[in-house]
Parts: sequence; C-alpha cells; structure tokens
Amino acid sequence: MTSVLRHILDRWRLCAVLAAAGMLAAAHAFETFGGYAPCMLCLRQREAYWAALGLGAAFMVLVRMPGGPRWRAATCWVLGLVFLVGAGIAAYHAGAEWKFWPGPSACAVTSGGVSAADLSAFLEGAPVRAPACDEAPWVFAGLSMAGWNALISLGLAILSVMAALRERSKR
Repeated sequence: MTSVLRHILDRWRLCAVLAAAGMLAAAHAFETFGGYAPCMLCLRQREAYWAALGLGAAFMVLVRMPGGPRWRAATCWVLGLVFLVGAGIAAYHAGAEWKFWPGPSACAVTSGGVSAADLSAFLEGAPVRAPACDEAPWVFAGLSMAGWNALISLGLAILSVMAALRERSKR
C-alpha cells in the first residue's frame, strides 16, 4: 500500500467529507455554469453526498470524544454504506438513461427544448416540467454524469471499506 493511500485511509472521515463536498460543488457547477438543470434522480444522488458530508463531519467529532476511538471502524462502514447507496441511485439513473429500464414516472420525457407555447403557458402559471431522467444531457467517454457518479460513488464506498478494515487492524 502506498504512503498516499495509507494517509488517505488514516484520515478517511475528513477525506470523505472533502470528496462529498467536491462532488456537490461539481454538480452545482454543472447546474450554474453549464446550464444543466437537474432531474429528480440527479437531486436524489446529491442527497447521498449531503448525508456523507454531514455524517463525516459528525464522525470526525465523535472519534475525538472520550470513548470515541472505538467507533472509528464503524464510522467508516457507515460512510461506505452511504456511498454504496449513492452508487445504486446513480446506477439506476444511468440505466434509465441507457433505456435498460424505465425511470420514475415523475420524470417526464421532454421533447428537447422550450417552445413558445411552453413559455406562454409558464407565464400564465402552468407548472414547469422537470428535466427528463431518461435523457443524458452530458456524456464524456461514453458515460453520462450519472454513470460517472456511479463509478465515483462505488470507488468512495470501496475506500470506506478499506479504511474500516485498516481501522480494525490497528486494534
């Protein structure tokens, strides 16, 4: 094991918080600067990162309290579970984009643009259609944002398991 990986695993709660914050920042940057409106499943994927961020911060405090070191391995397992759930949500979303299965019925299929009639209806108070969950607005190297998120979340889950096993071996 390289010294960099050991350093990351020994400070996994902090690294998990930073990774979650980075992924949330990237998602918001795609939305704000790229103009990619998030669909319902995109927002659901962010919830896993918000959970990891909050739990990771709380766990950093917990393990420094009296009796807290005994919870070090357990906190890594919990973070691994959170990241694994995030990977599952992202994989489901990517599968819906690839038409392997239908997405949620709440994700309406759009026709690809806003028409004058849509704009007129919006100005008259009609509800706004959410972006479609089964259309990938951005693809890089054959993977959509959901596909990349599934891989990254799975990688973070694996690192969490490695950190938990490392914590357990220190006892």
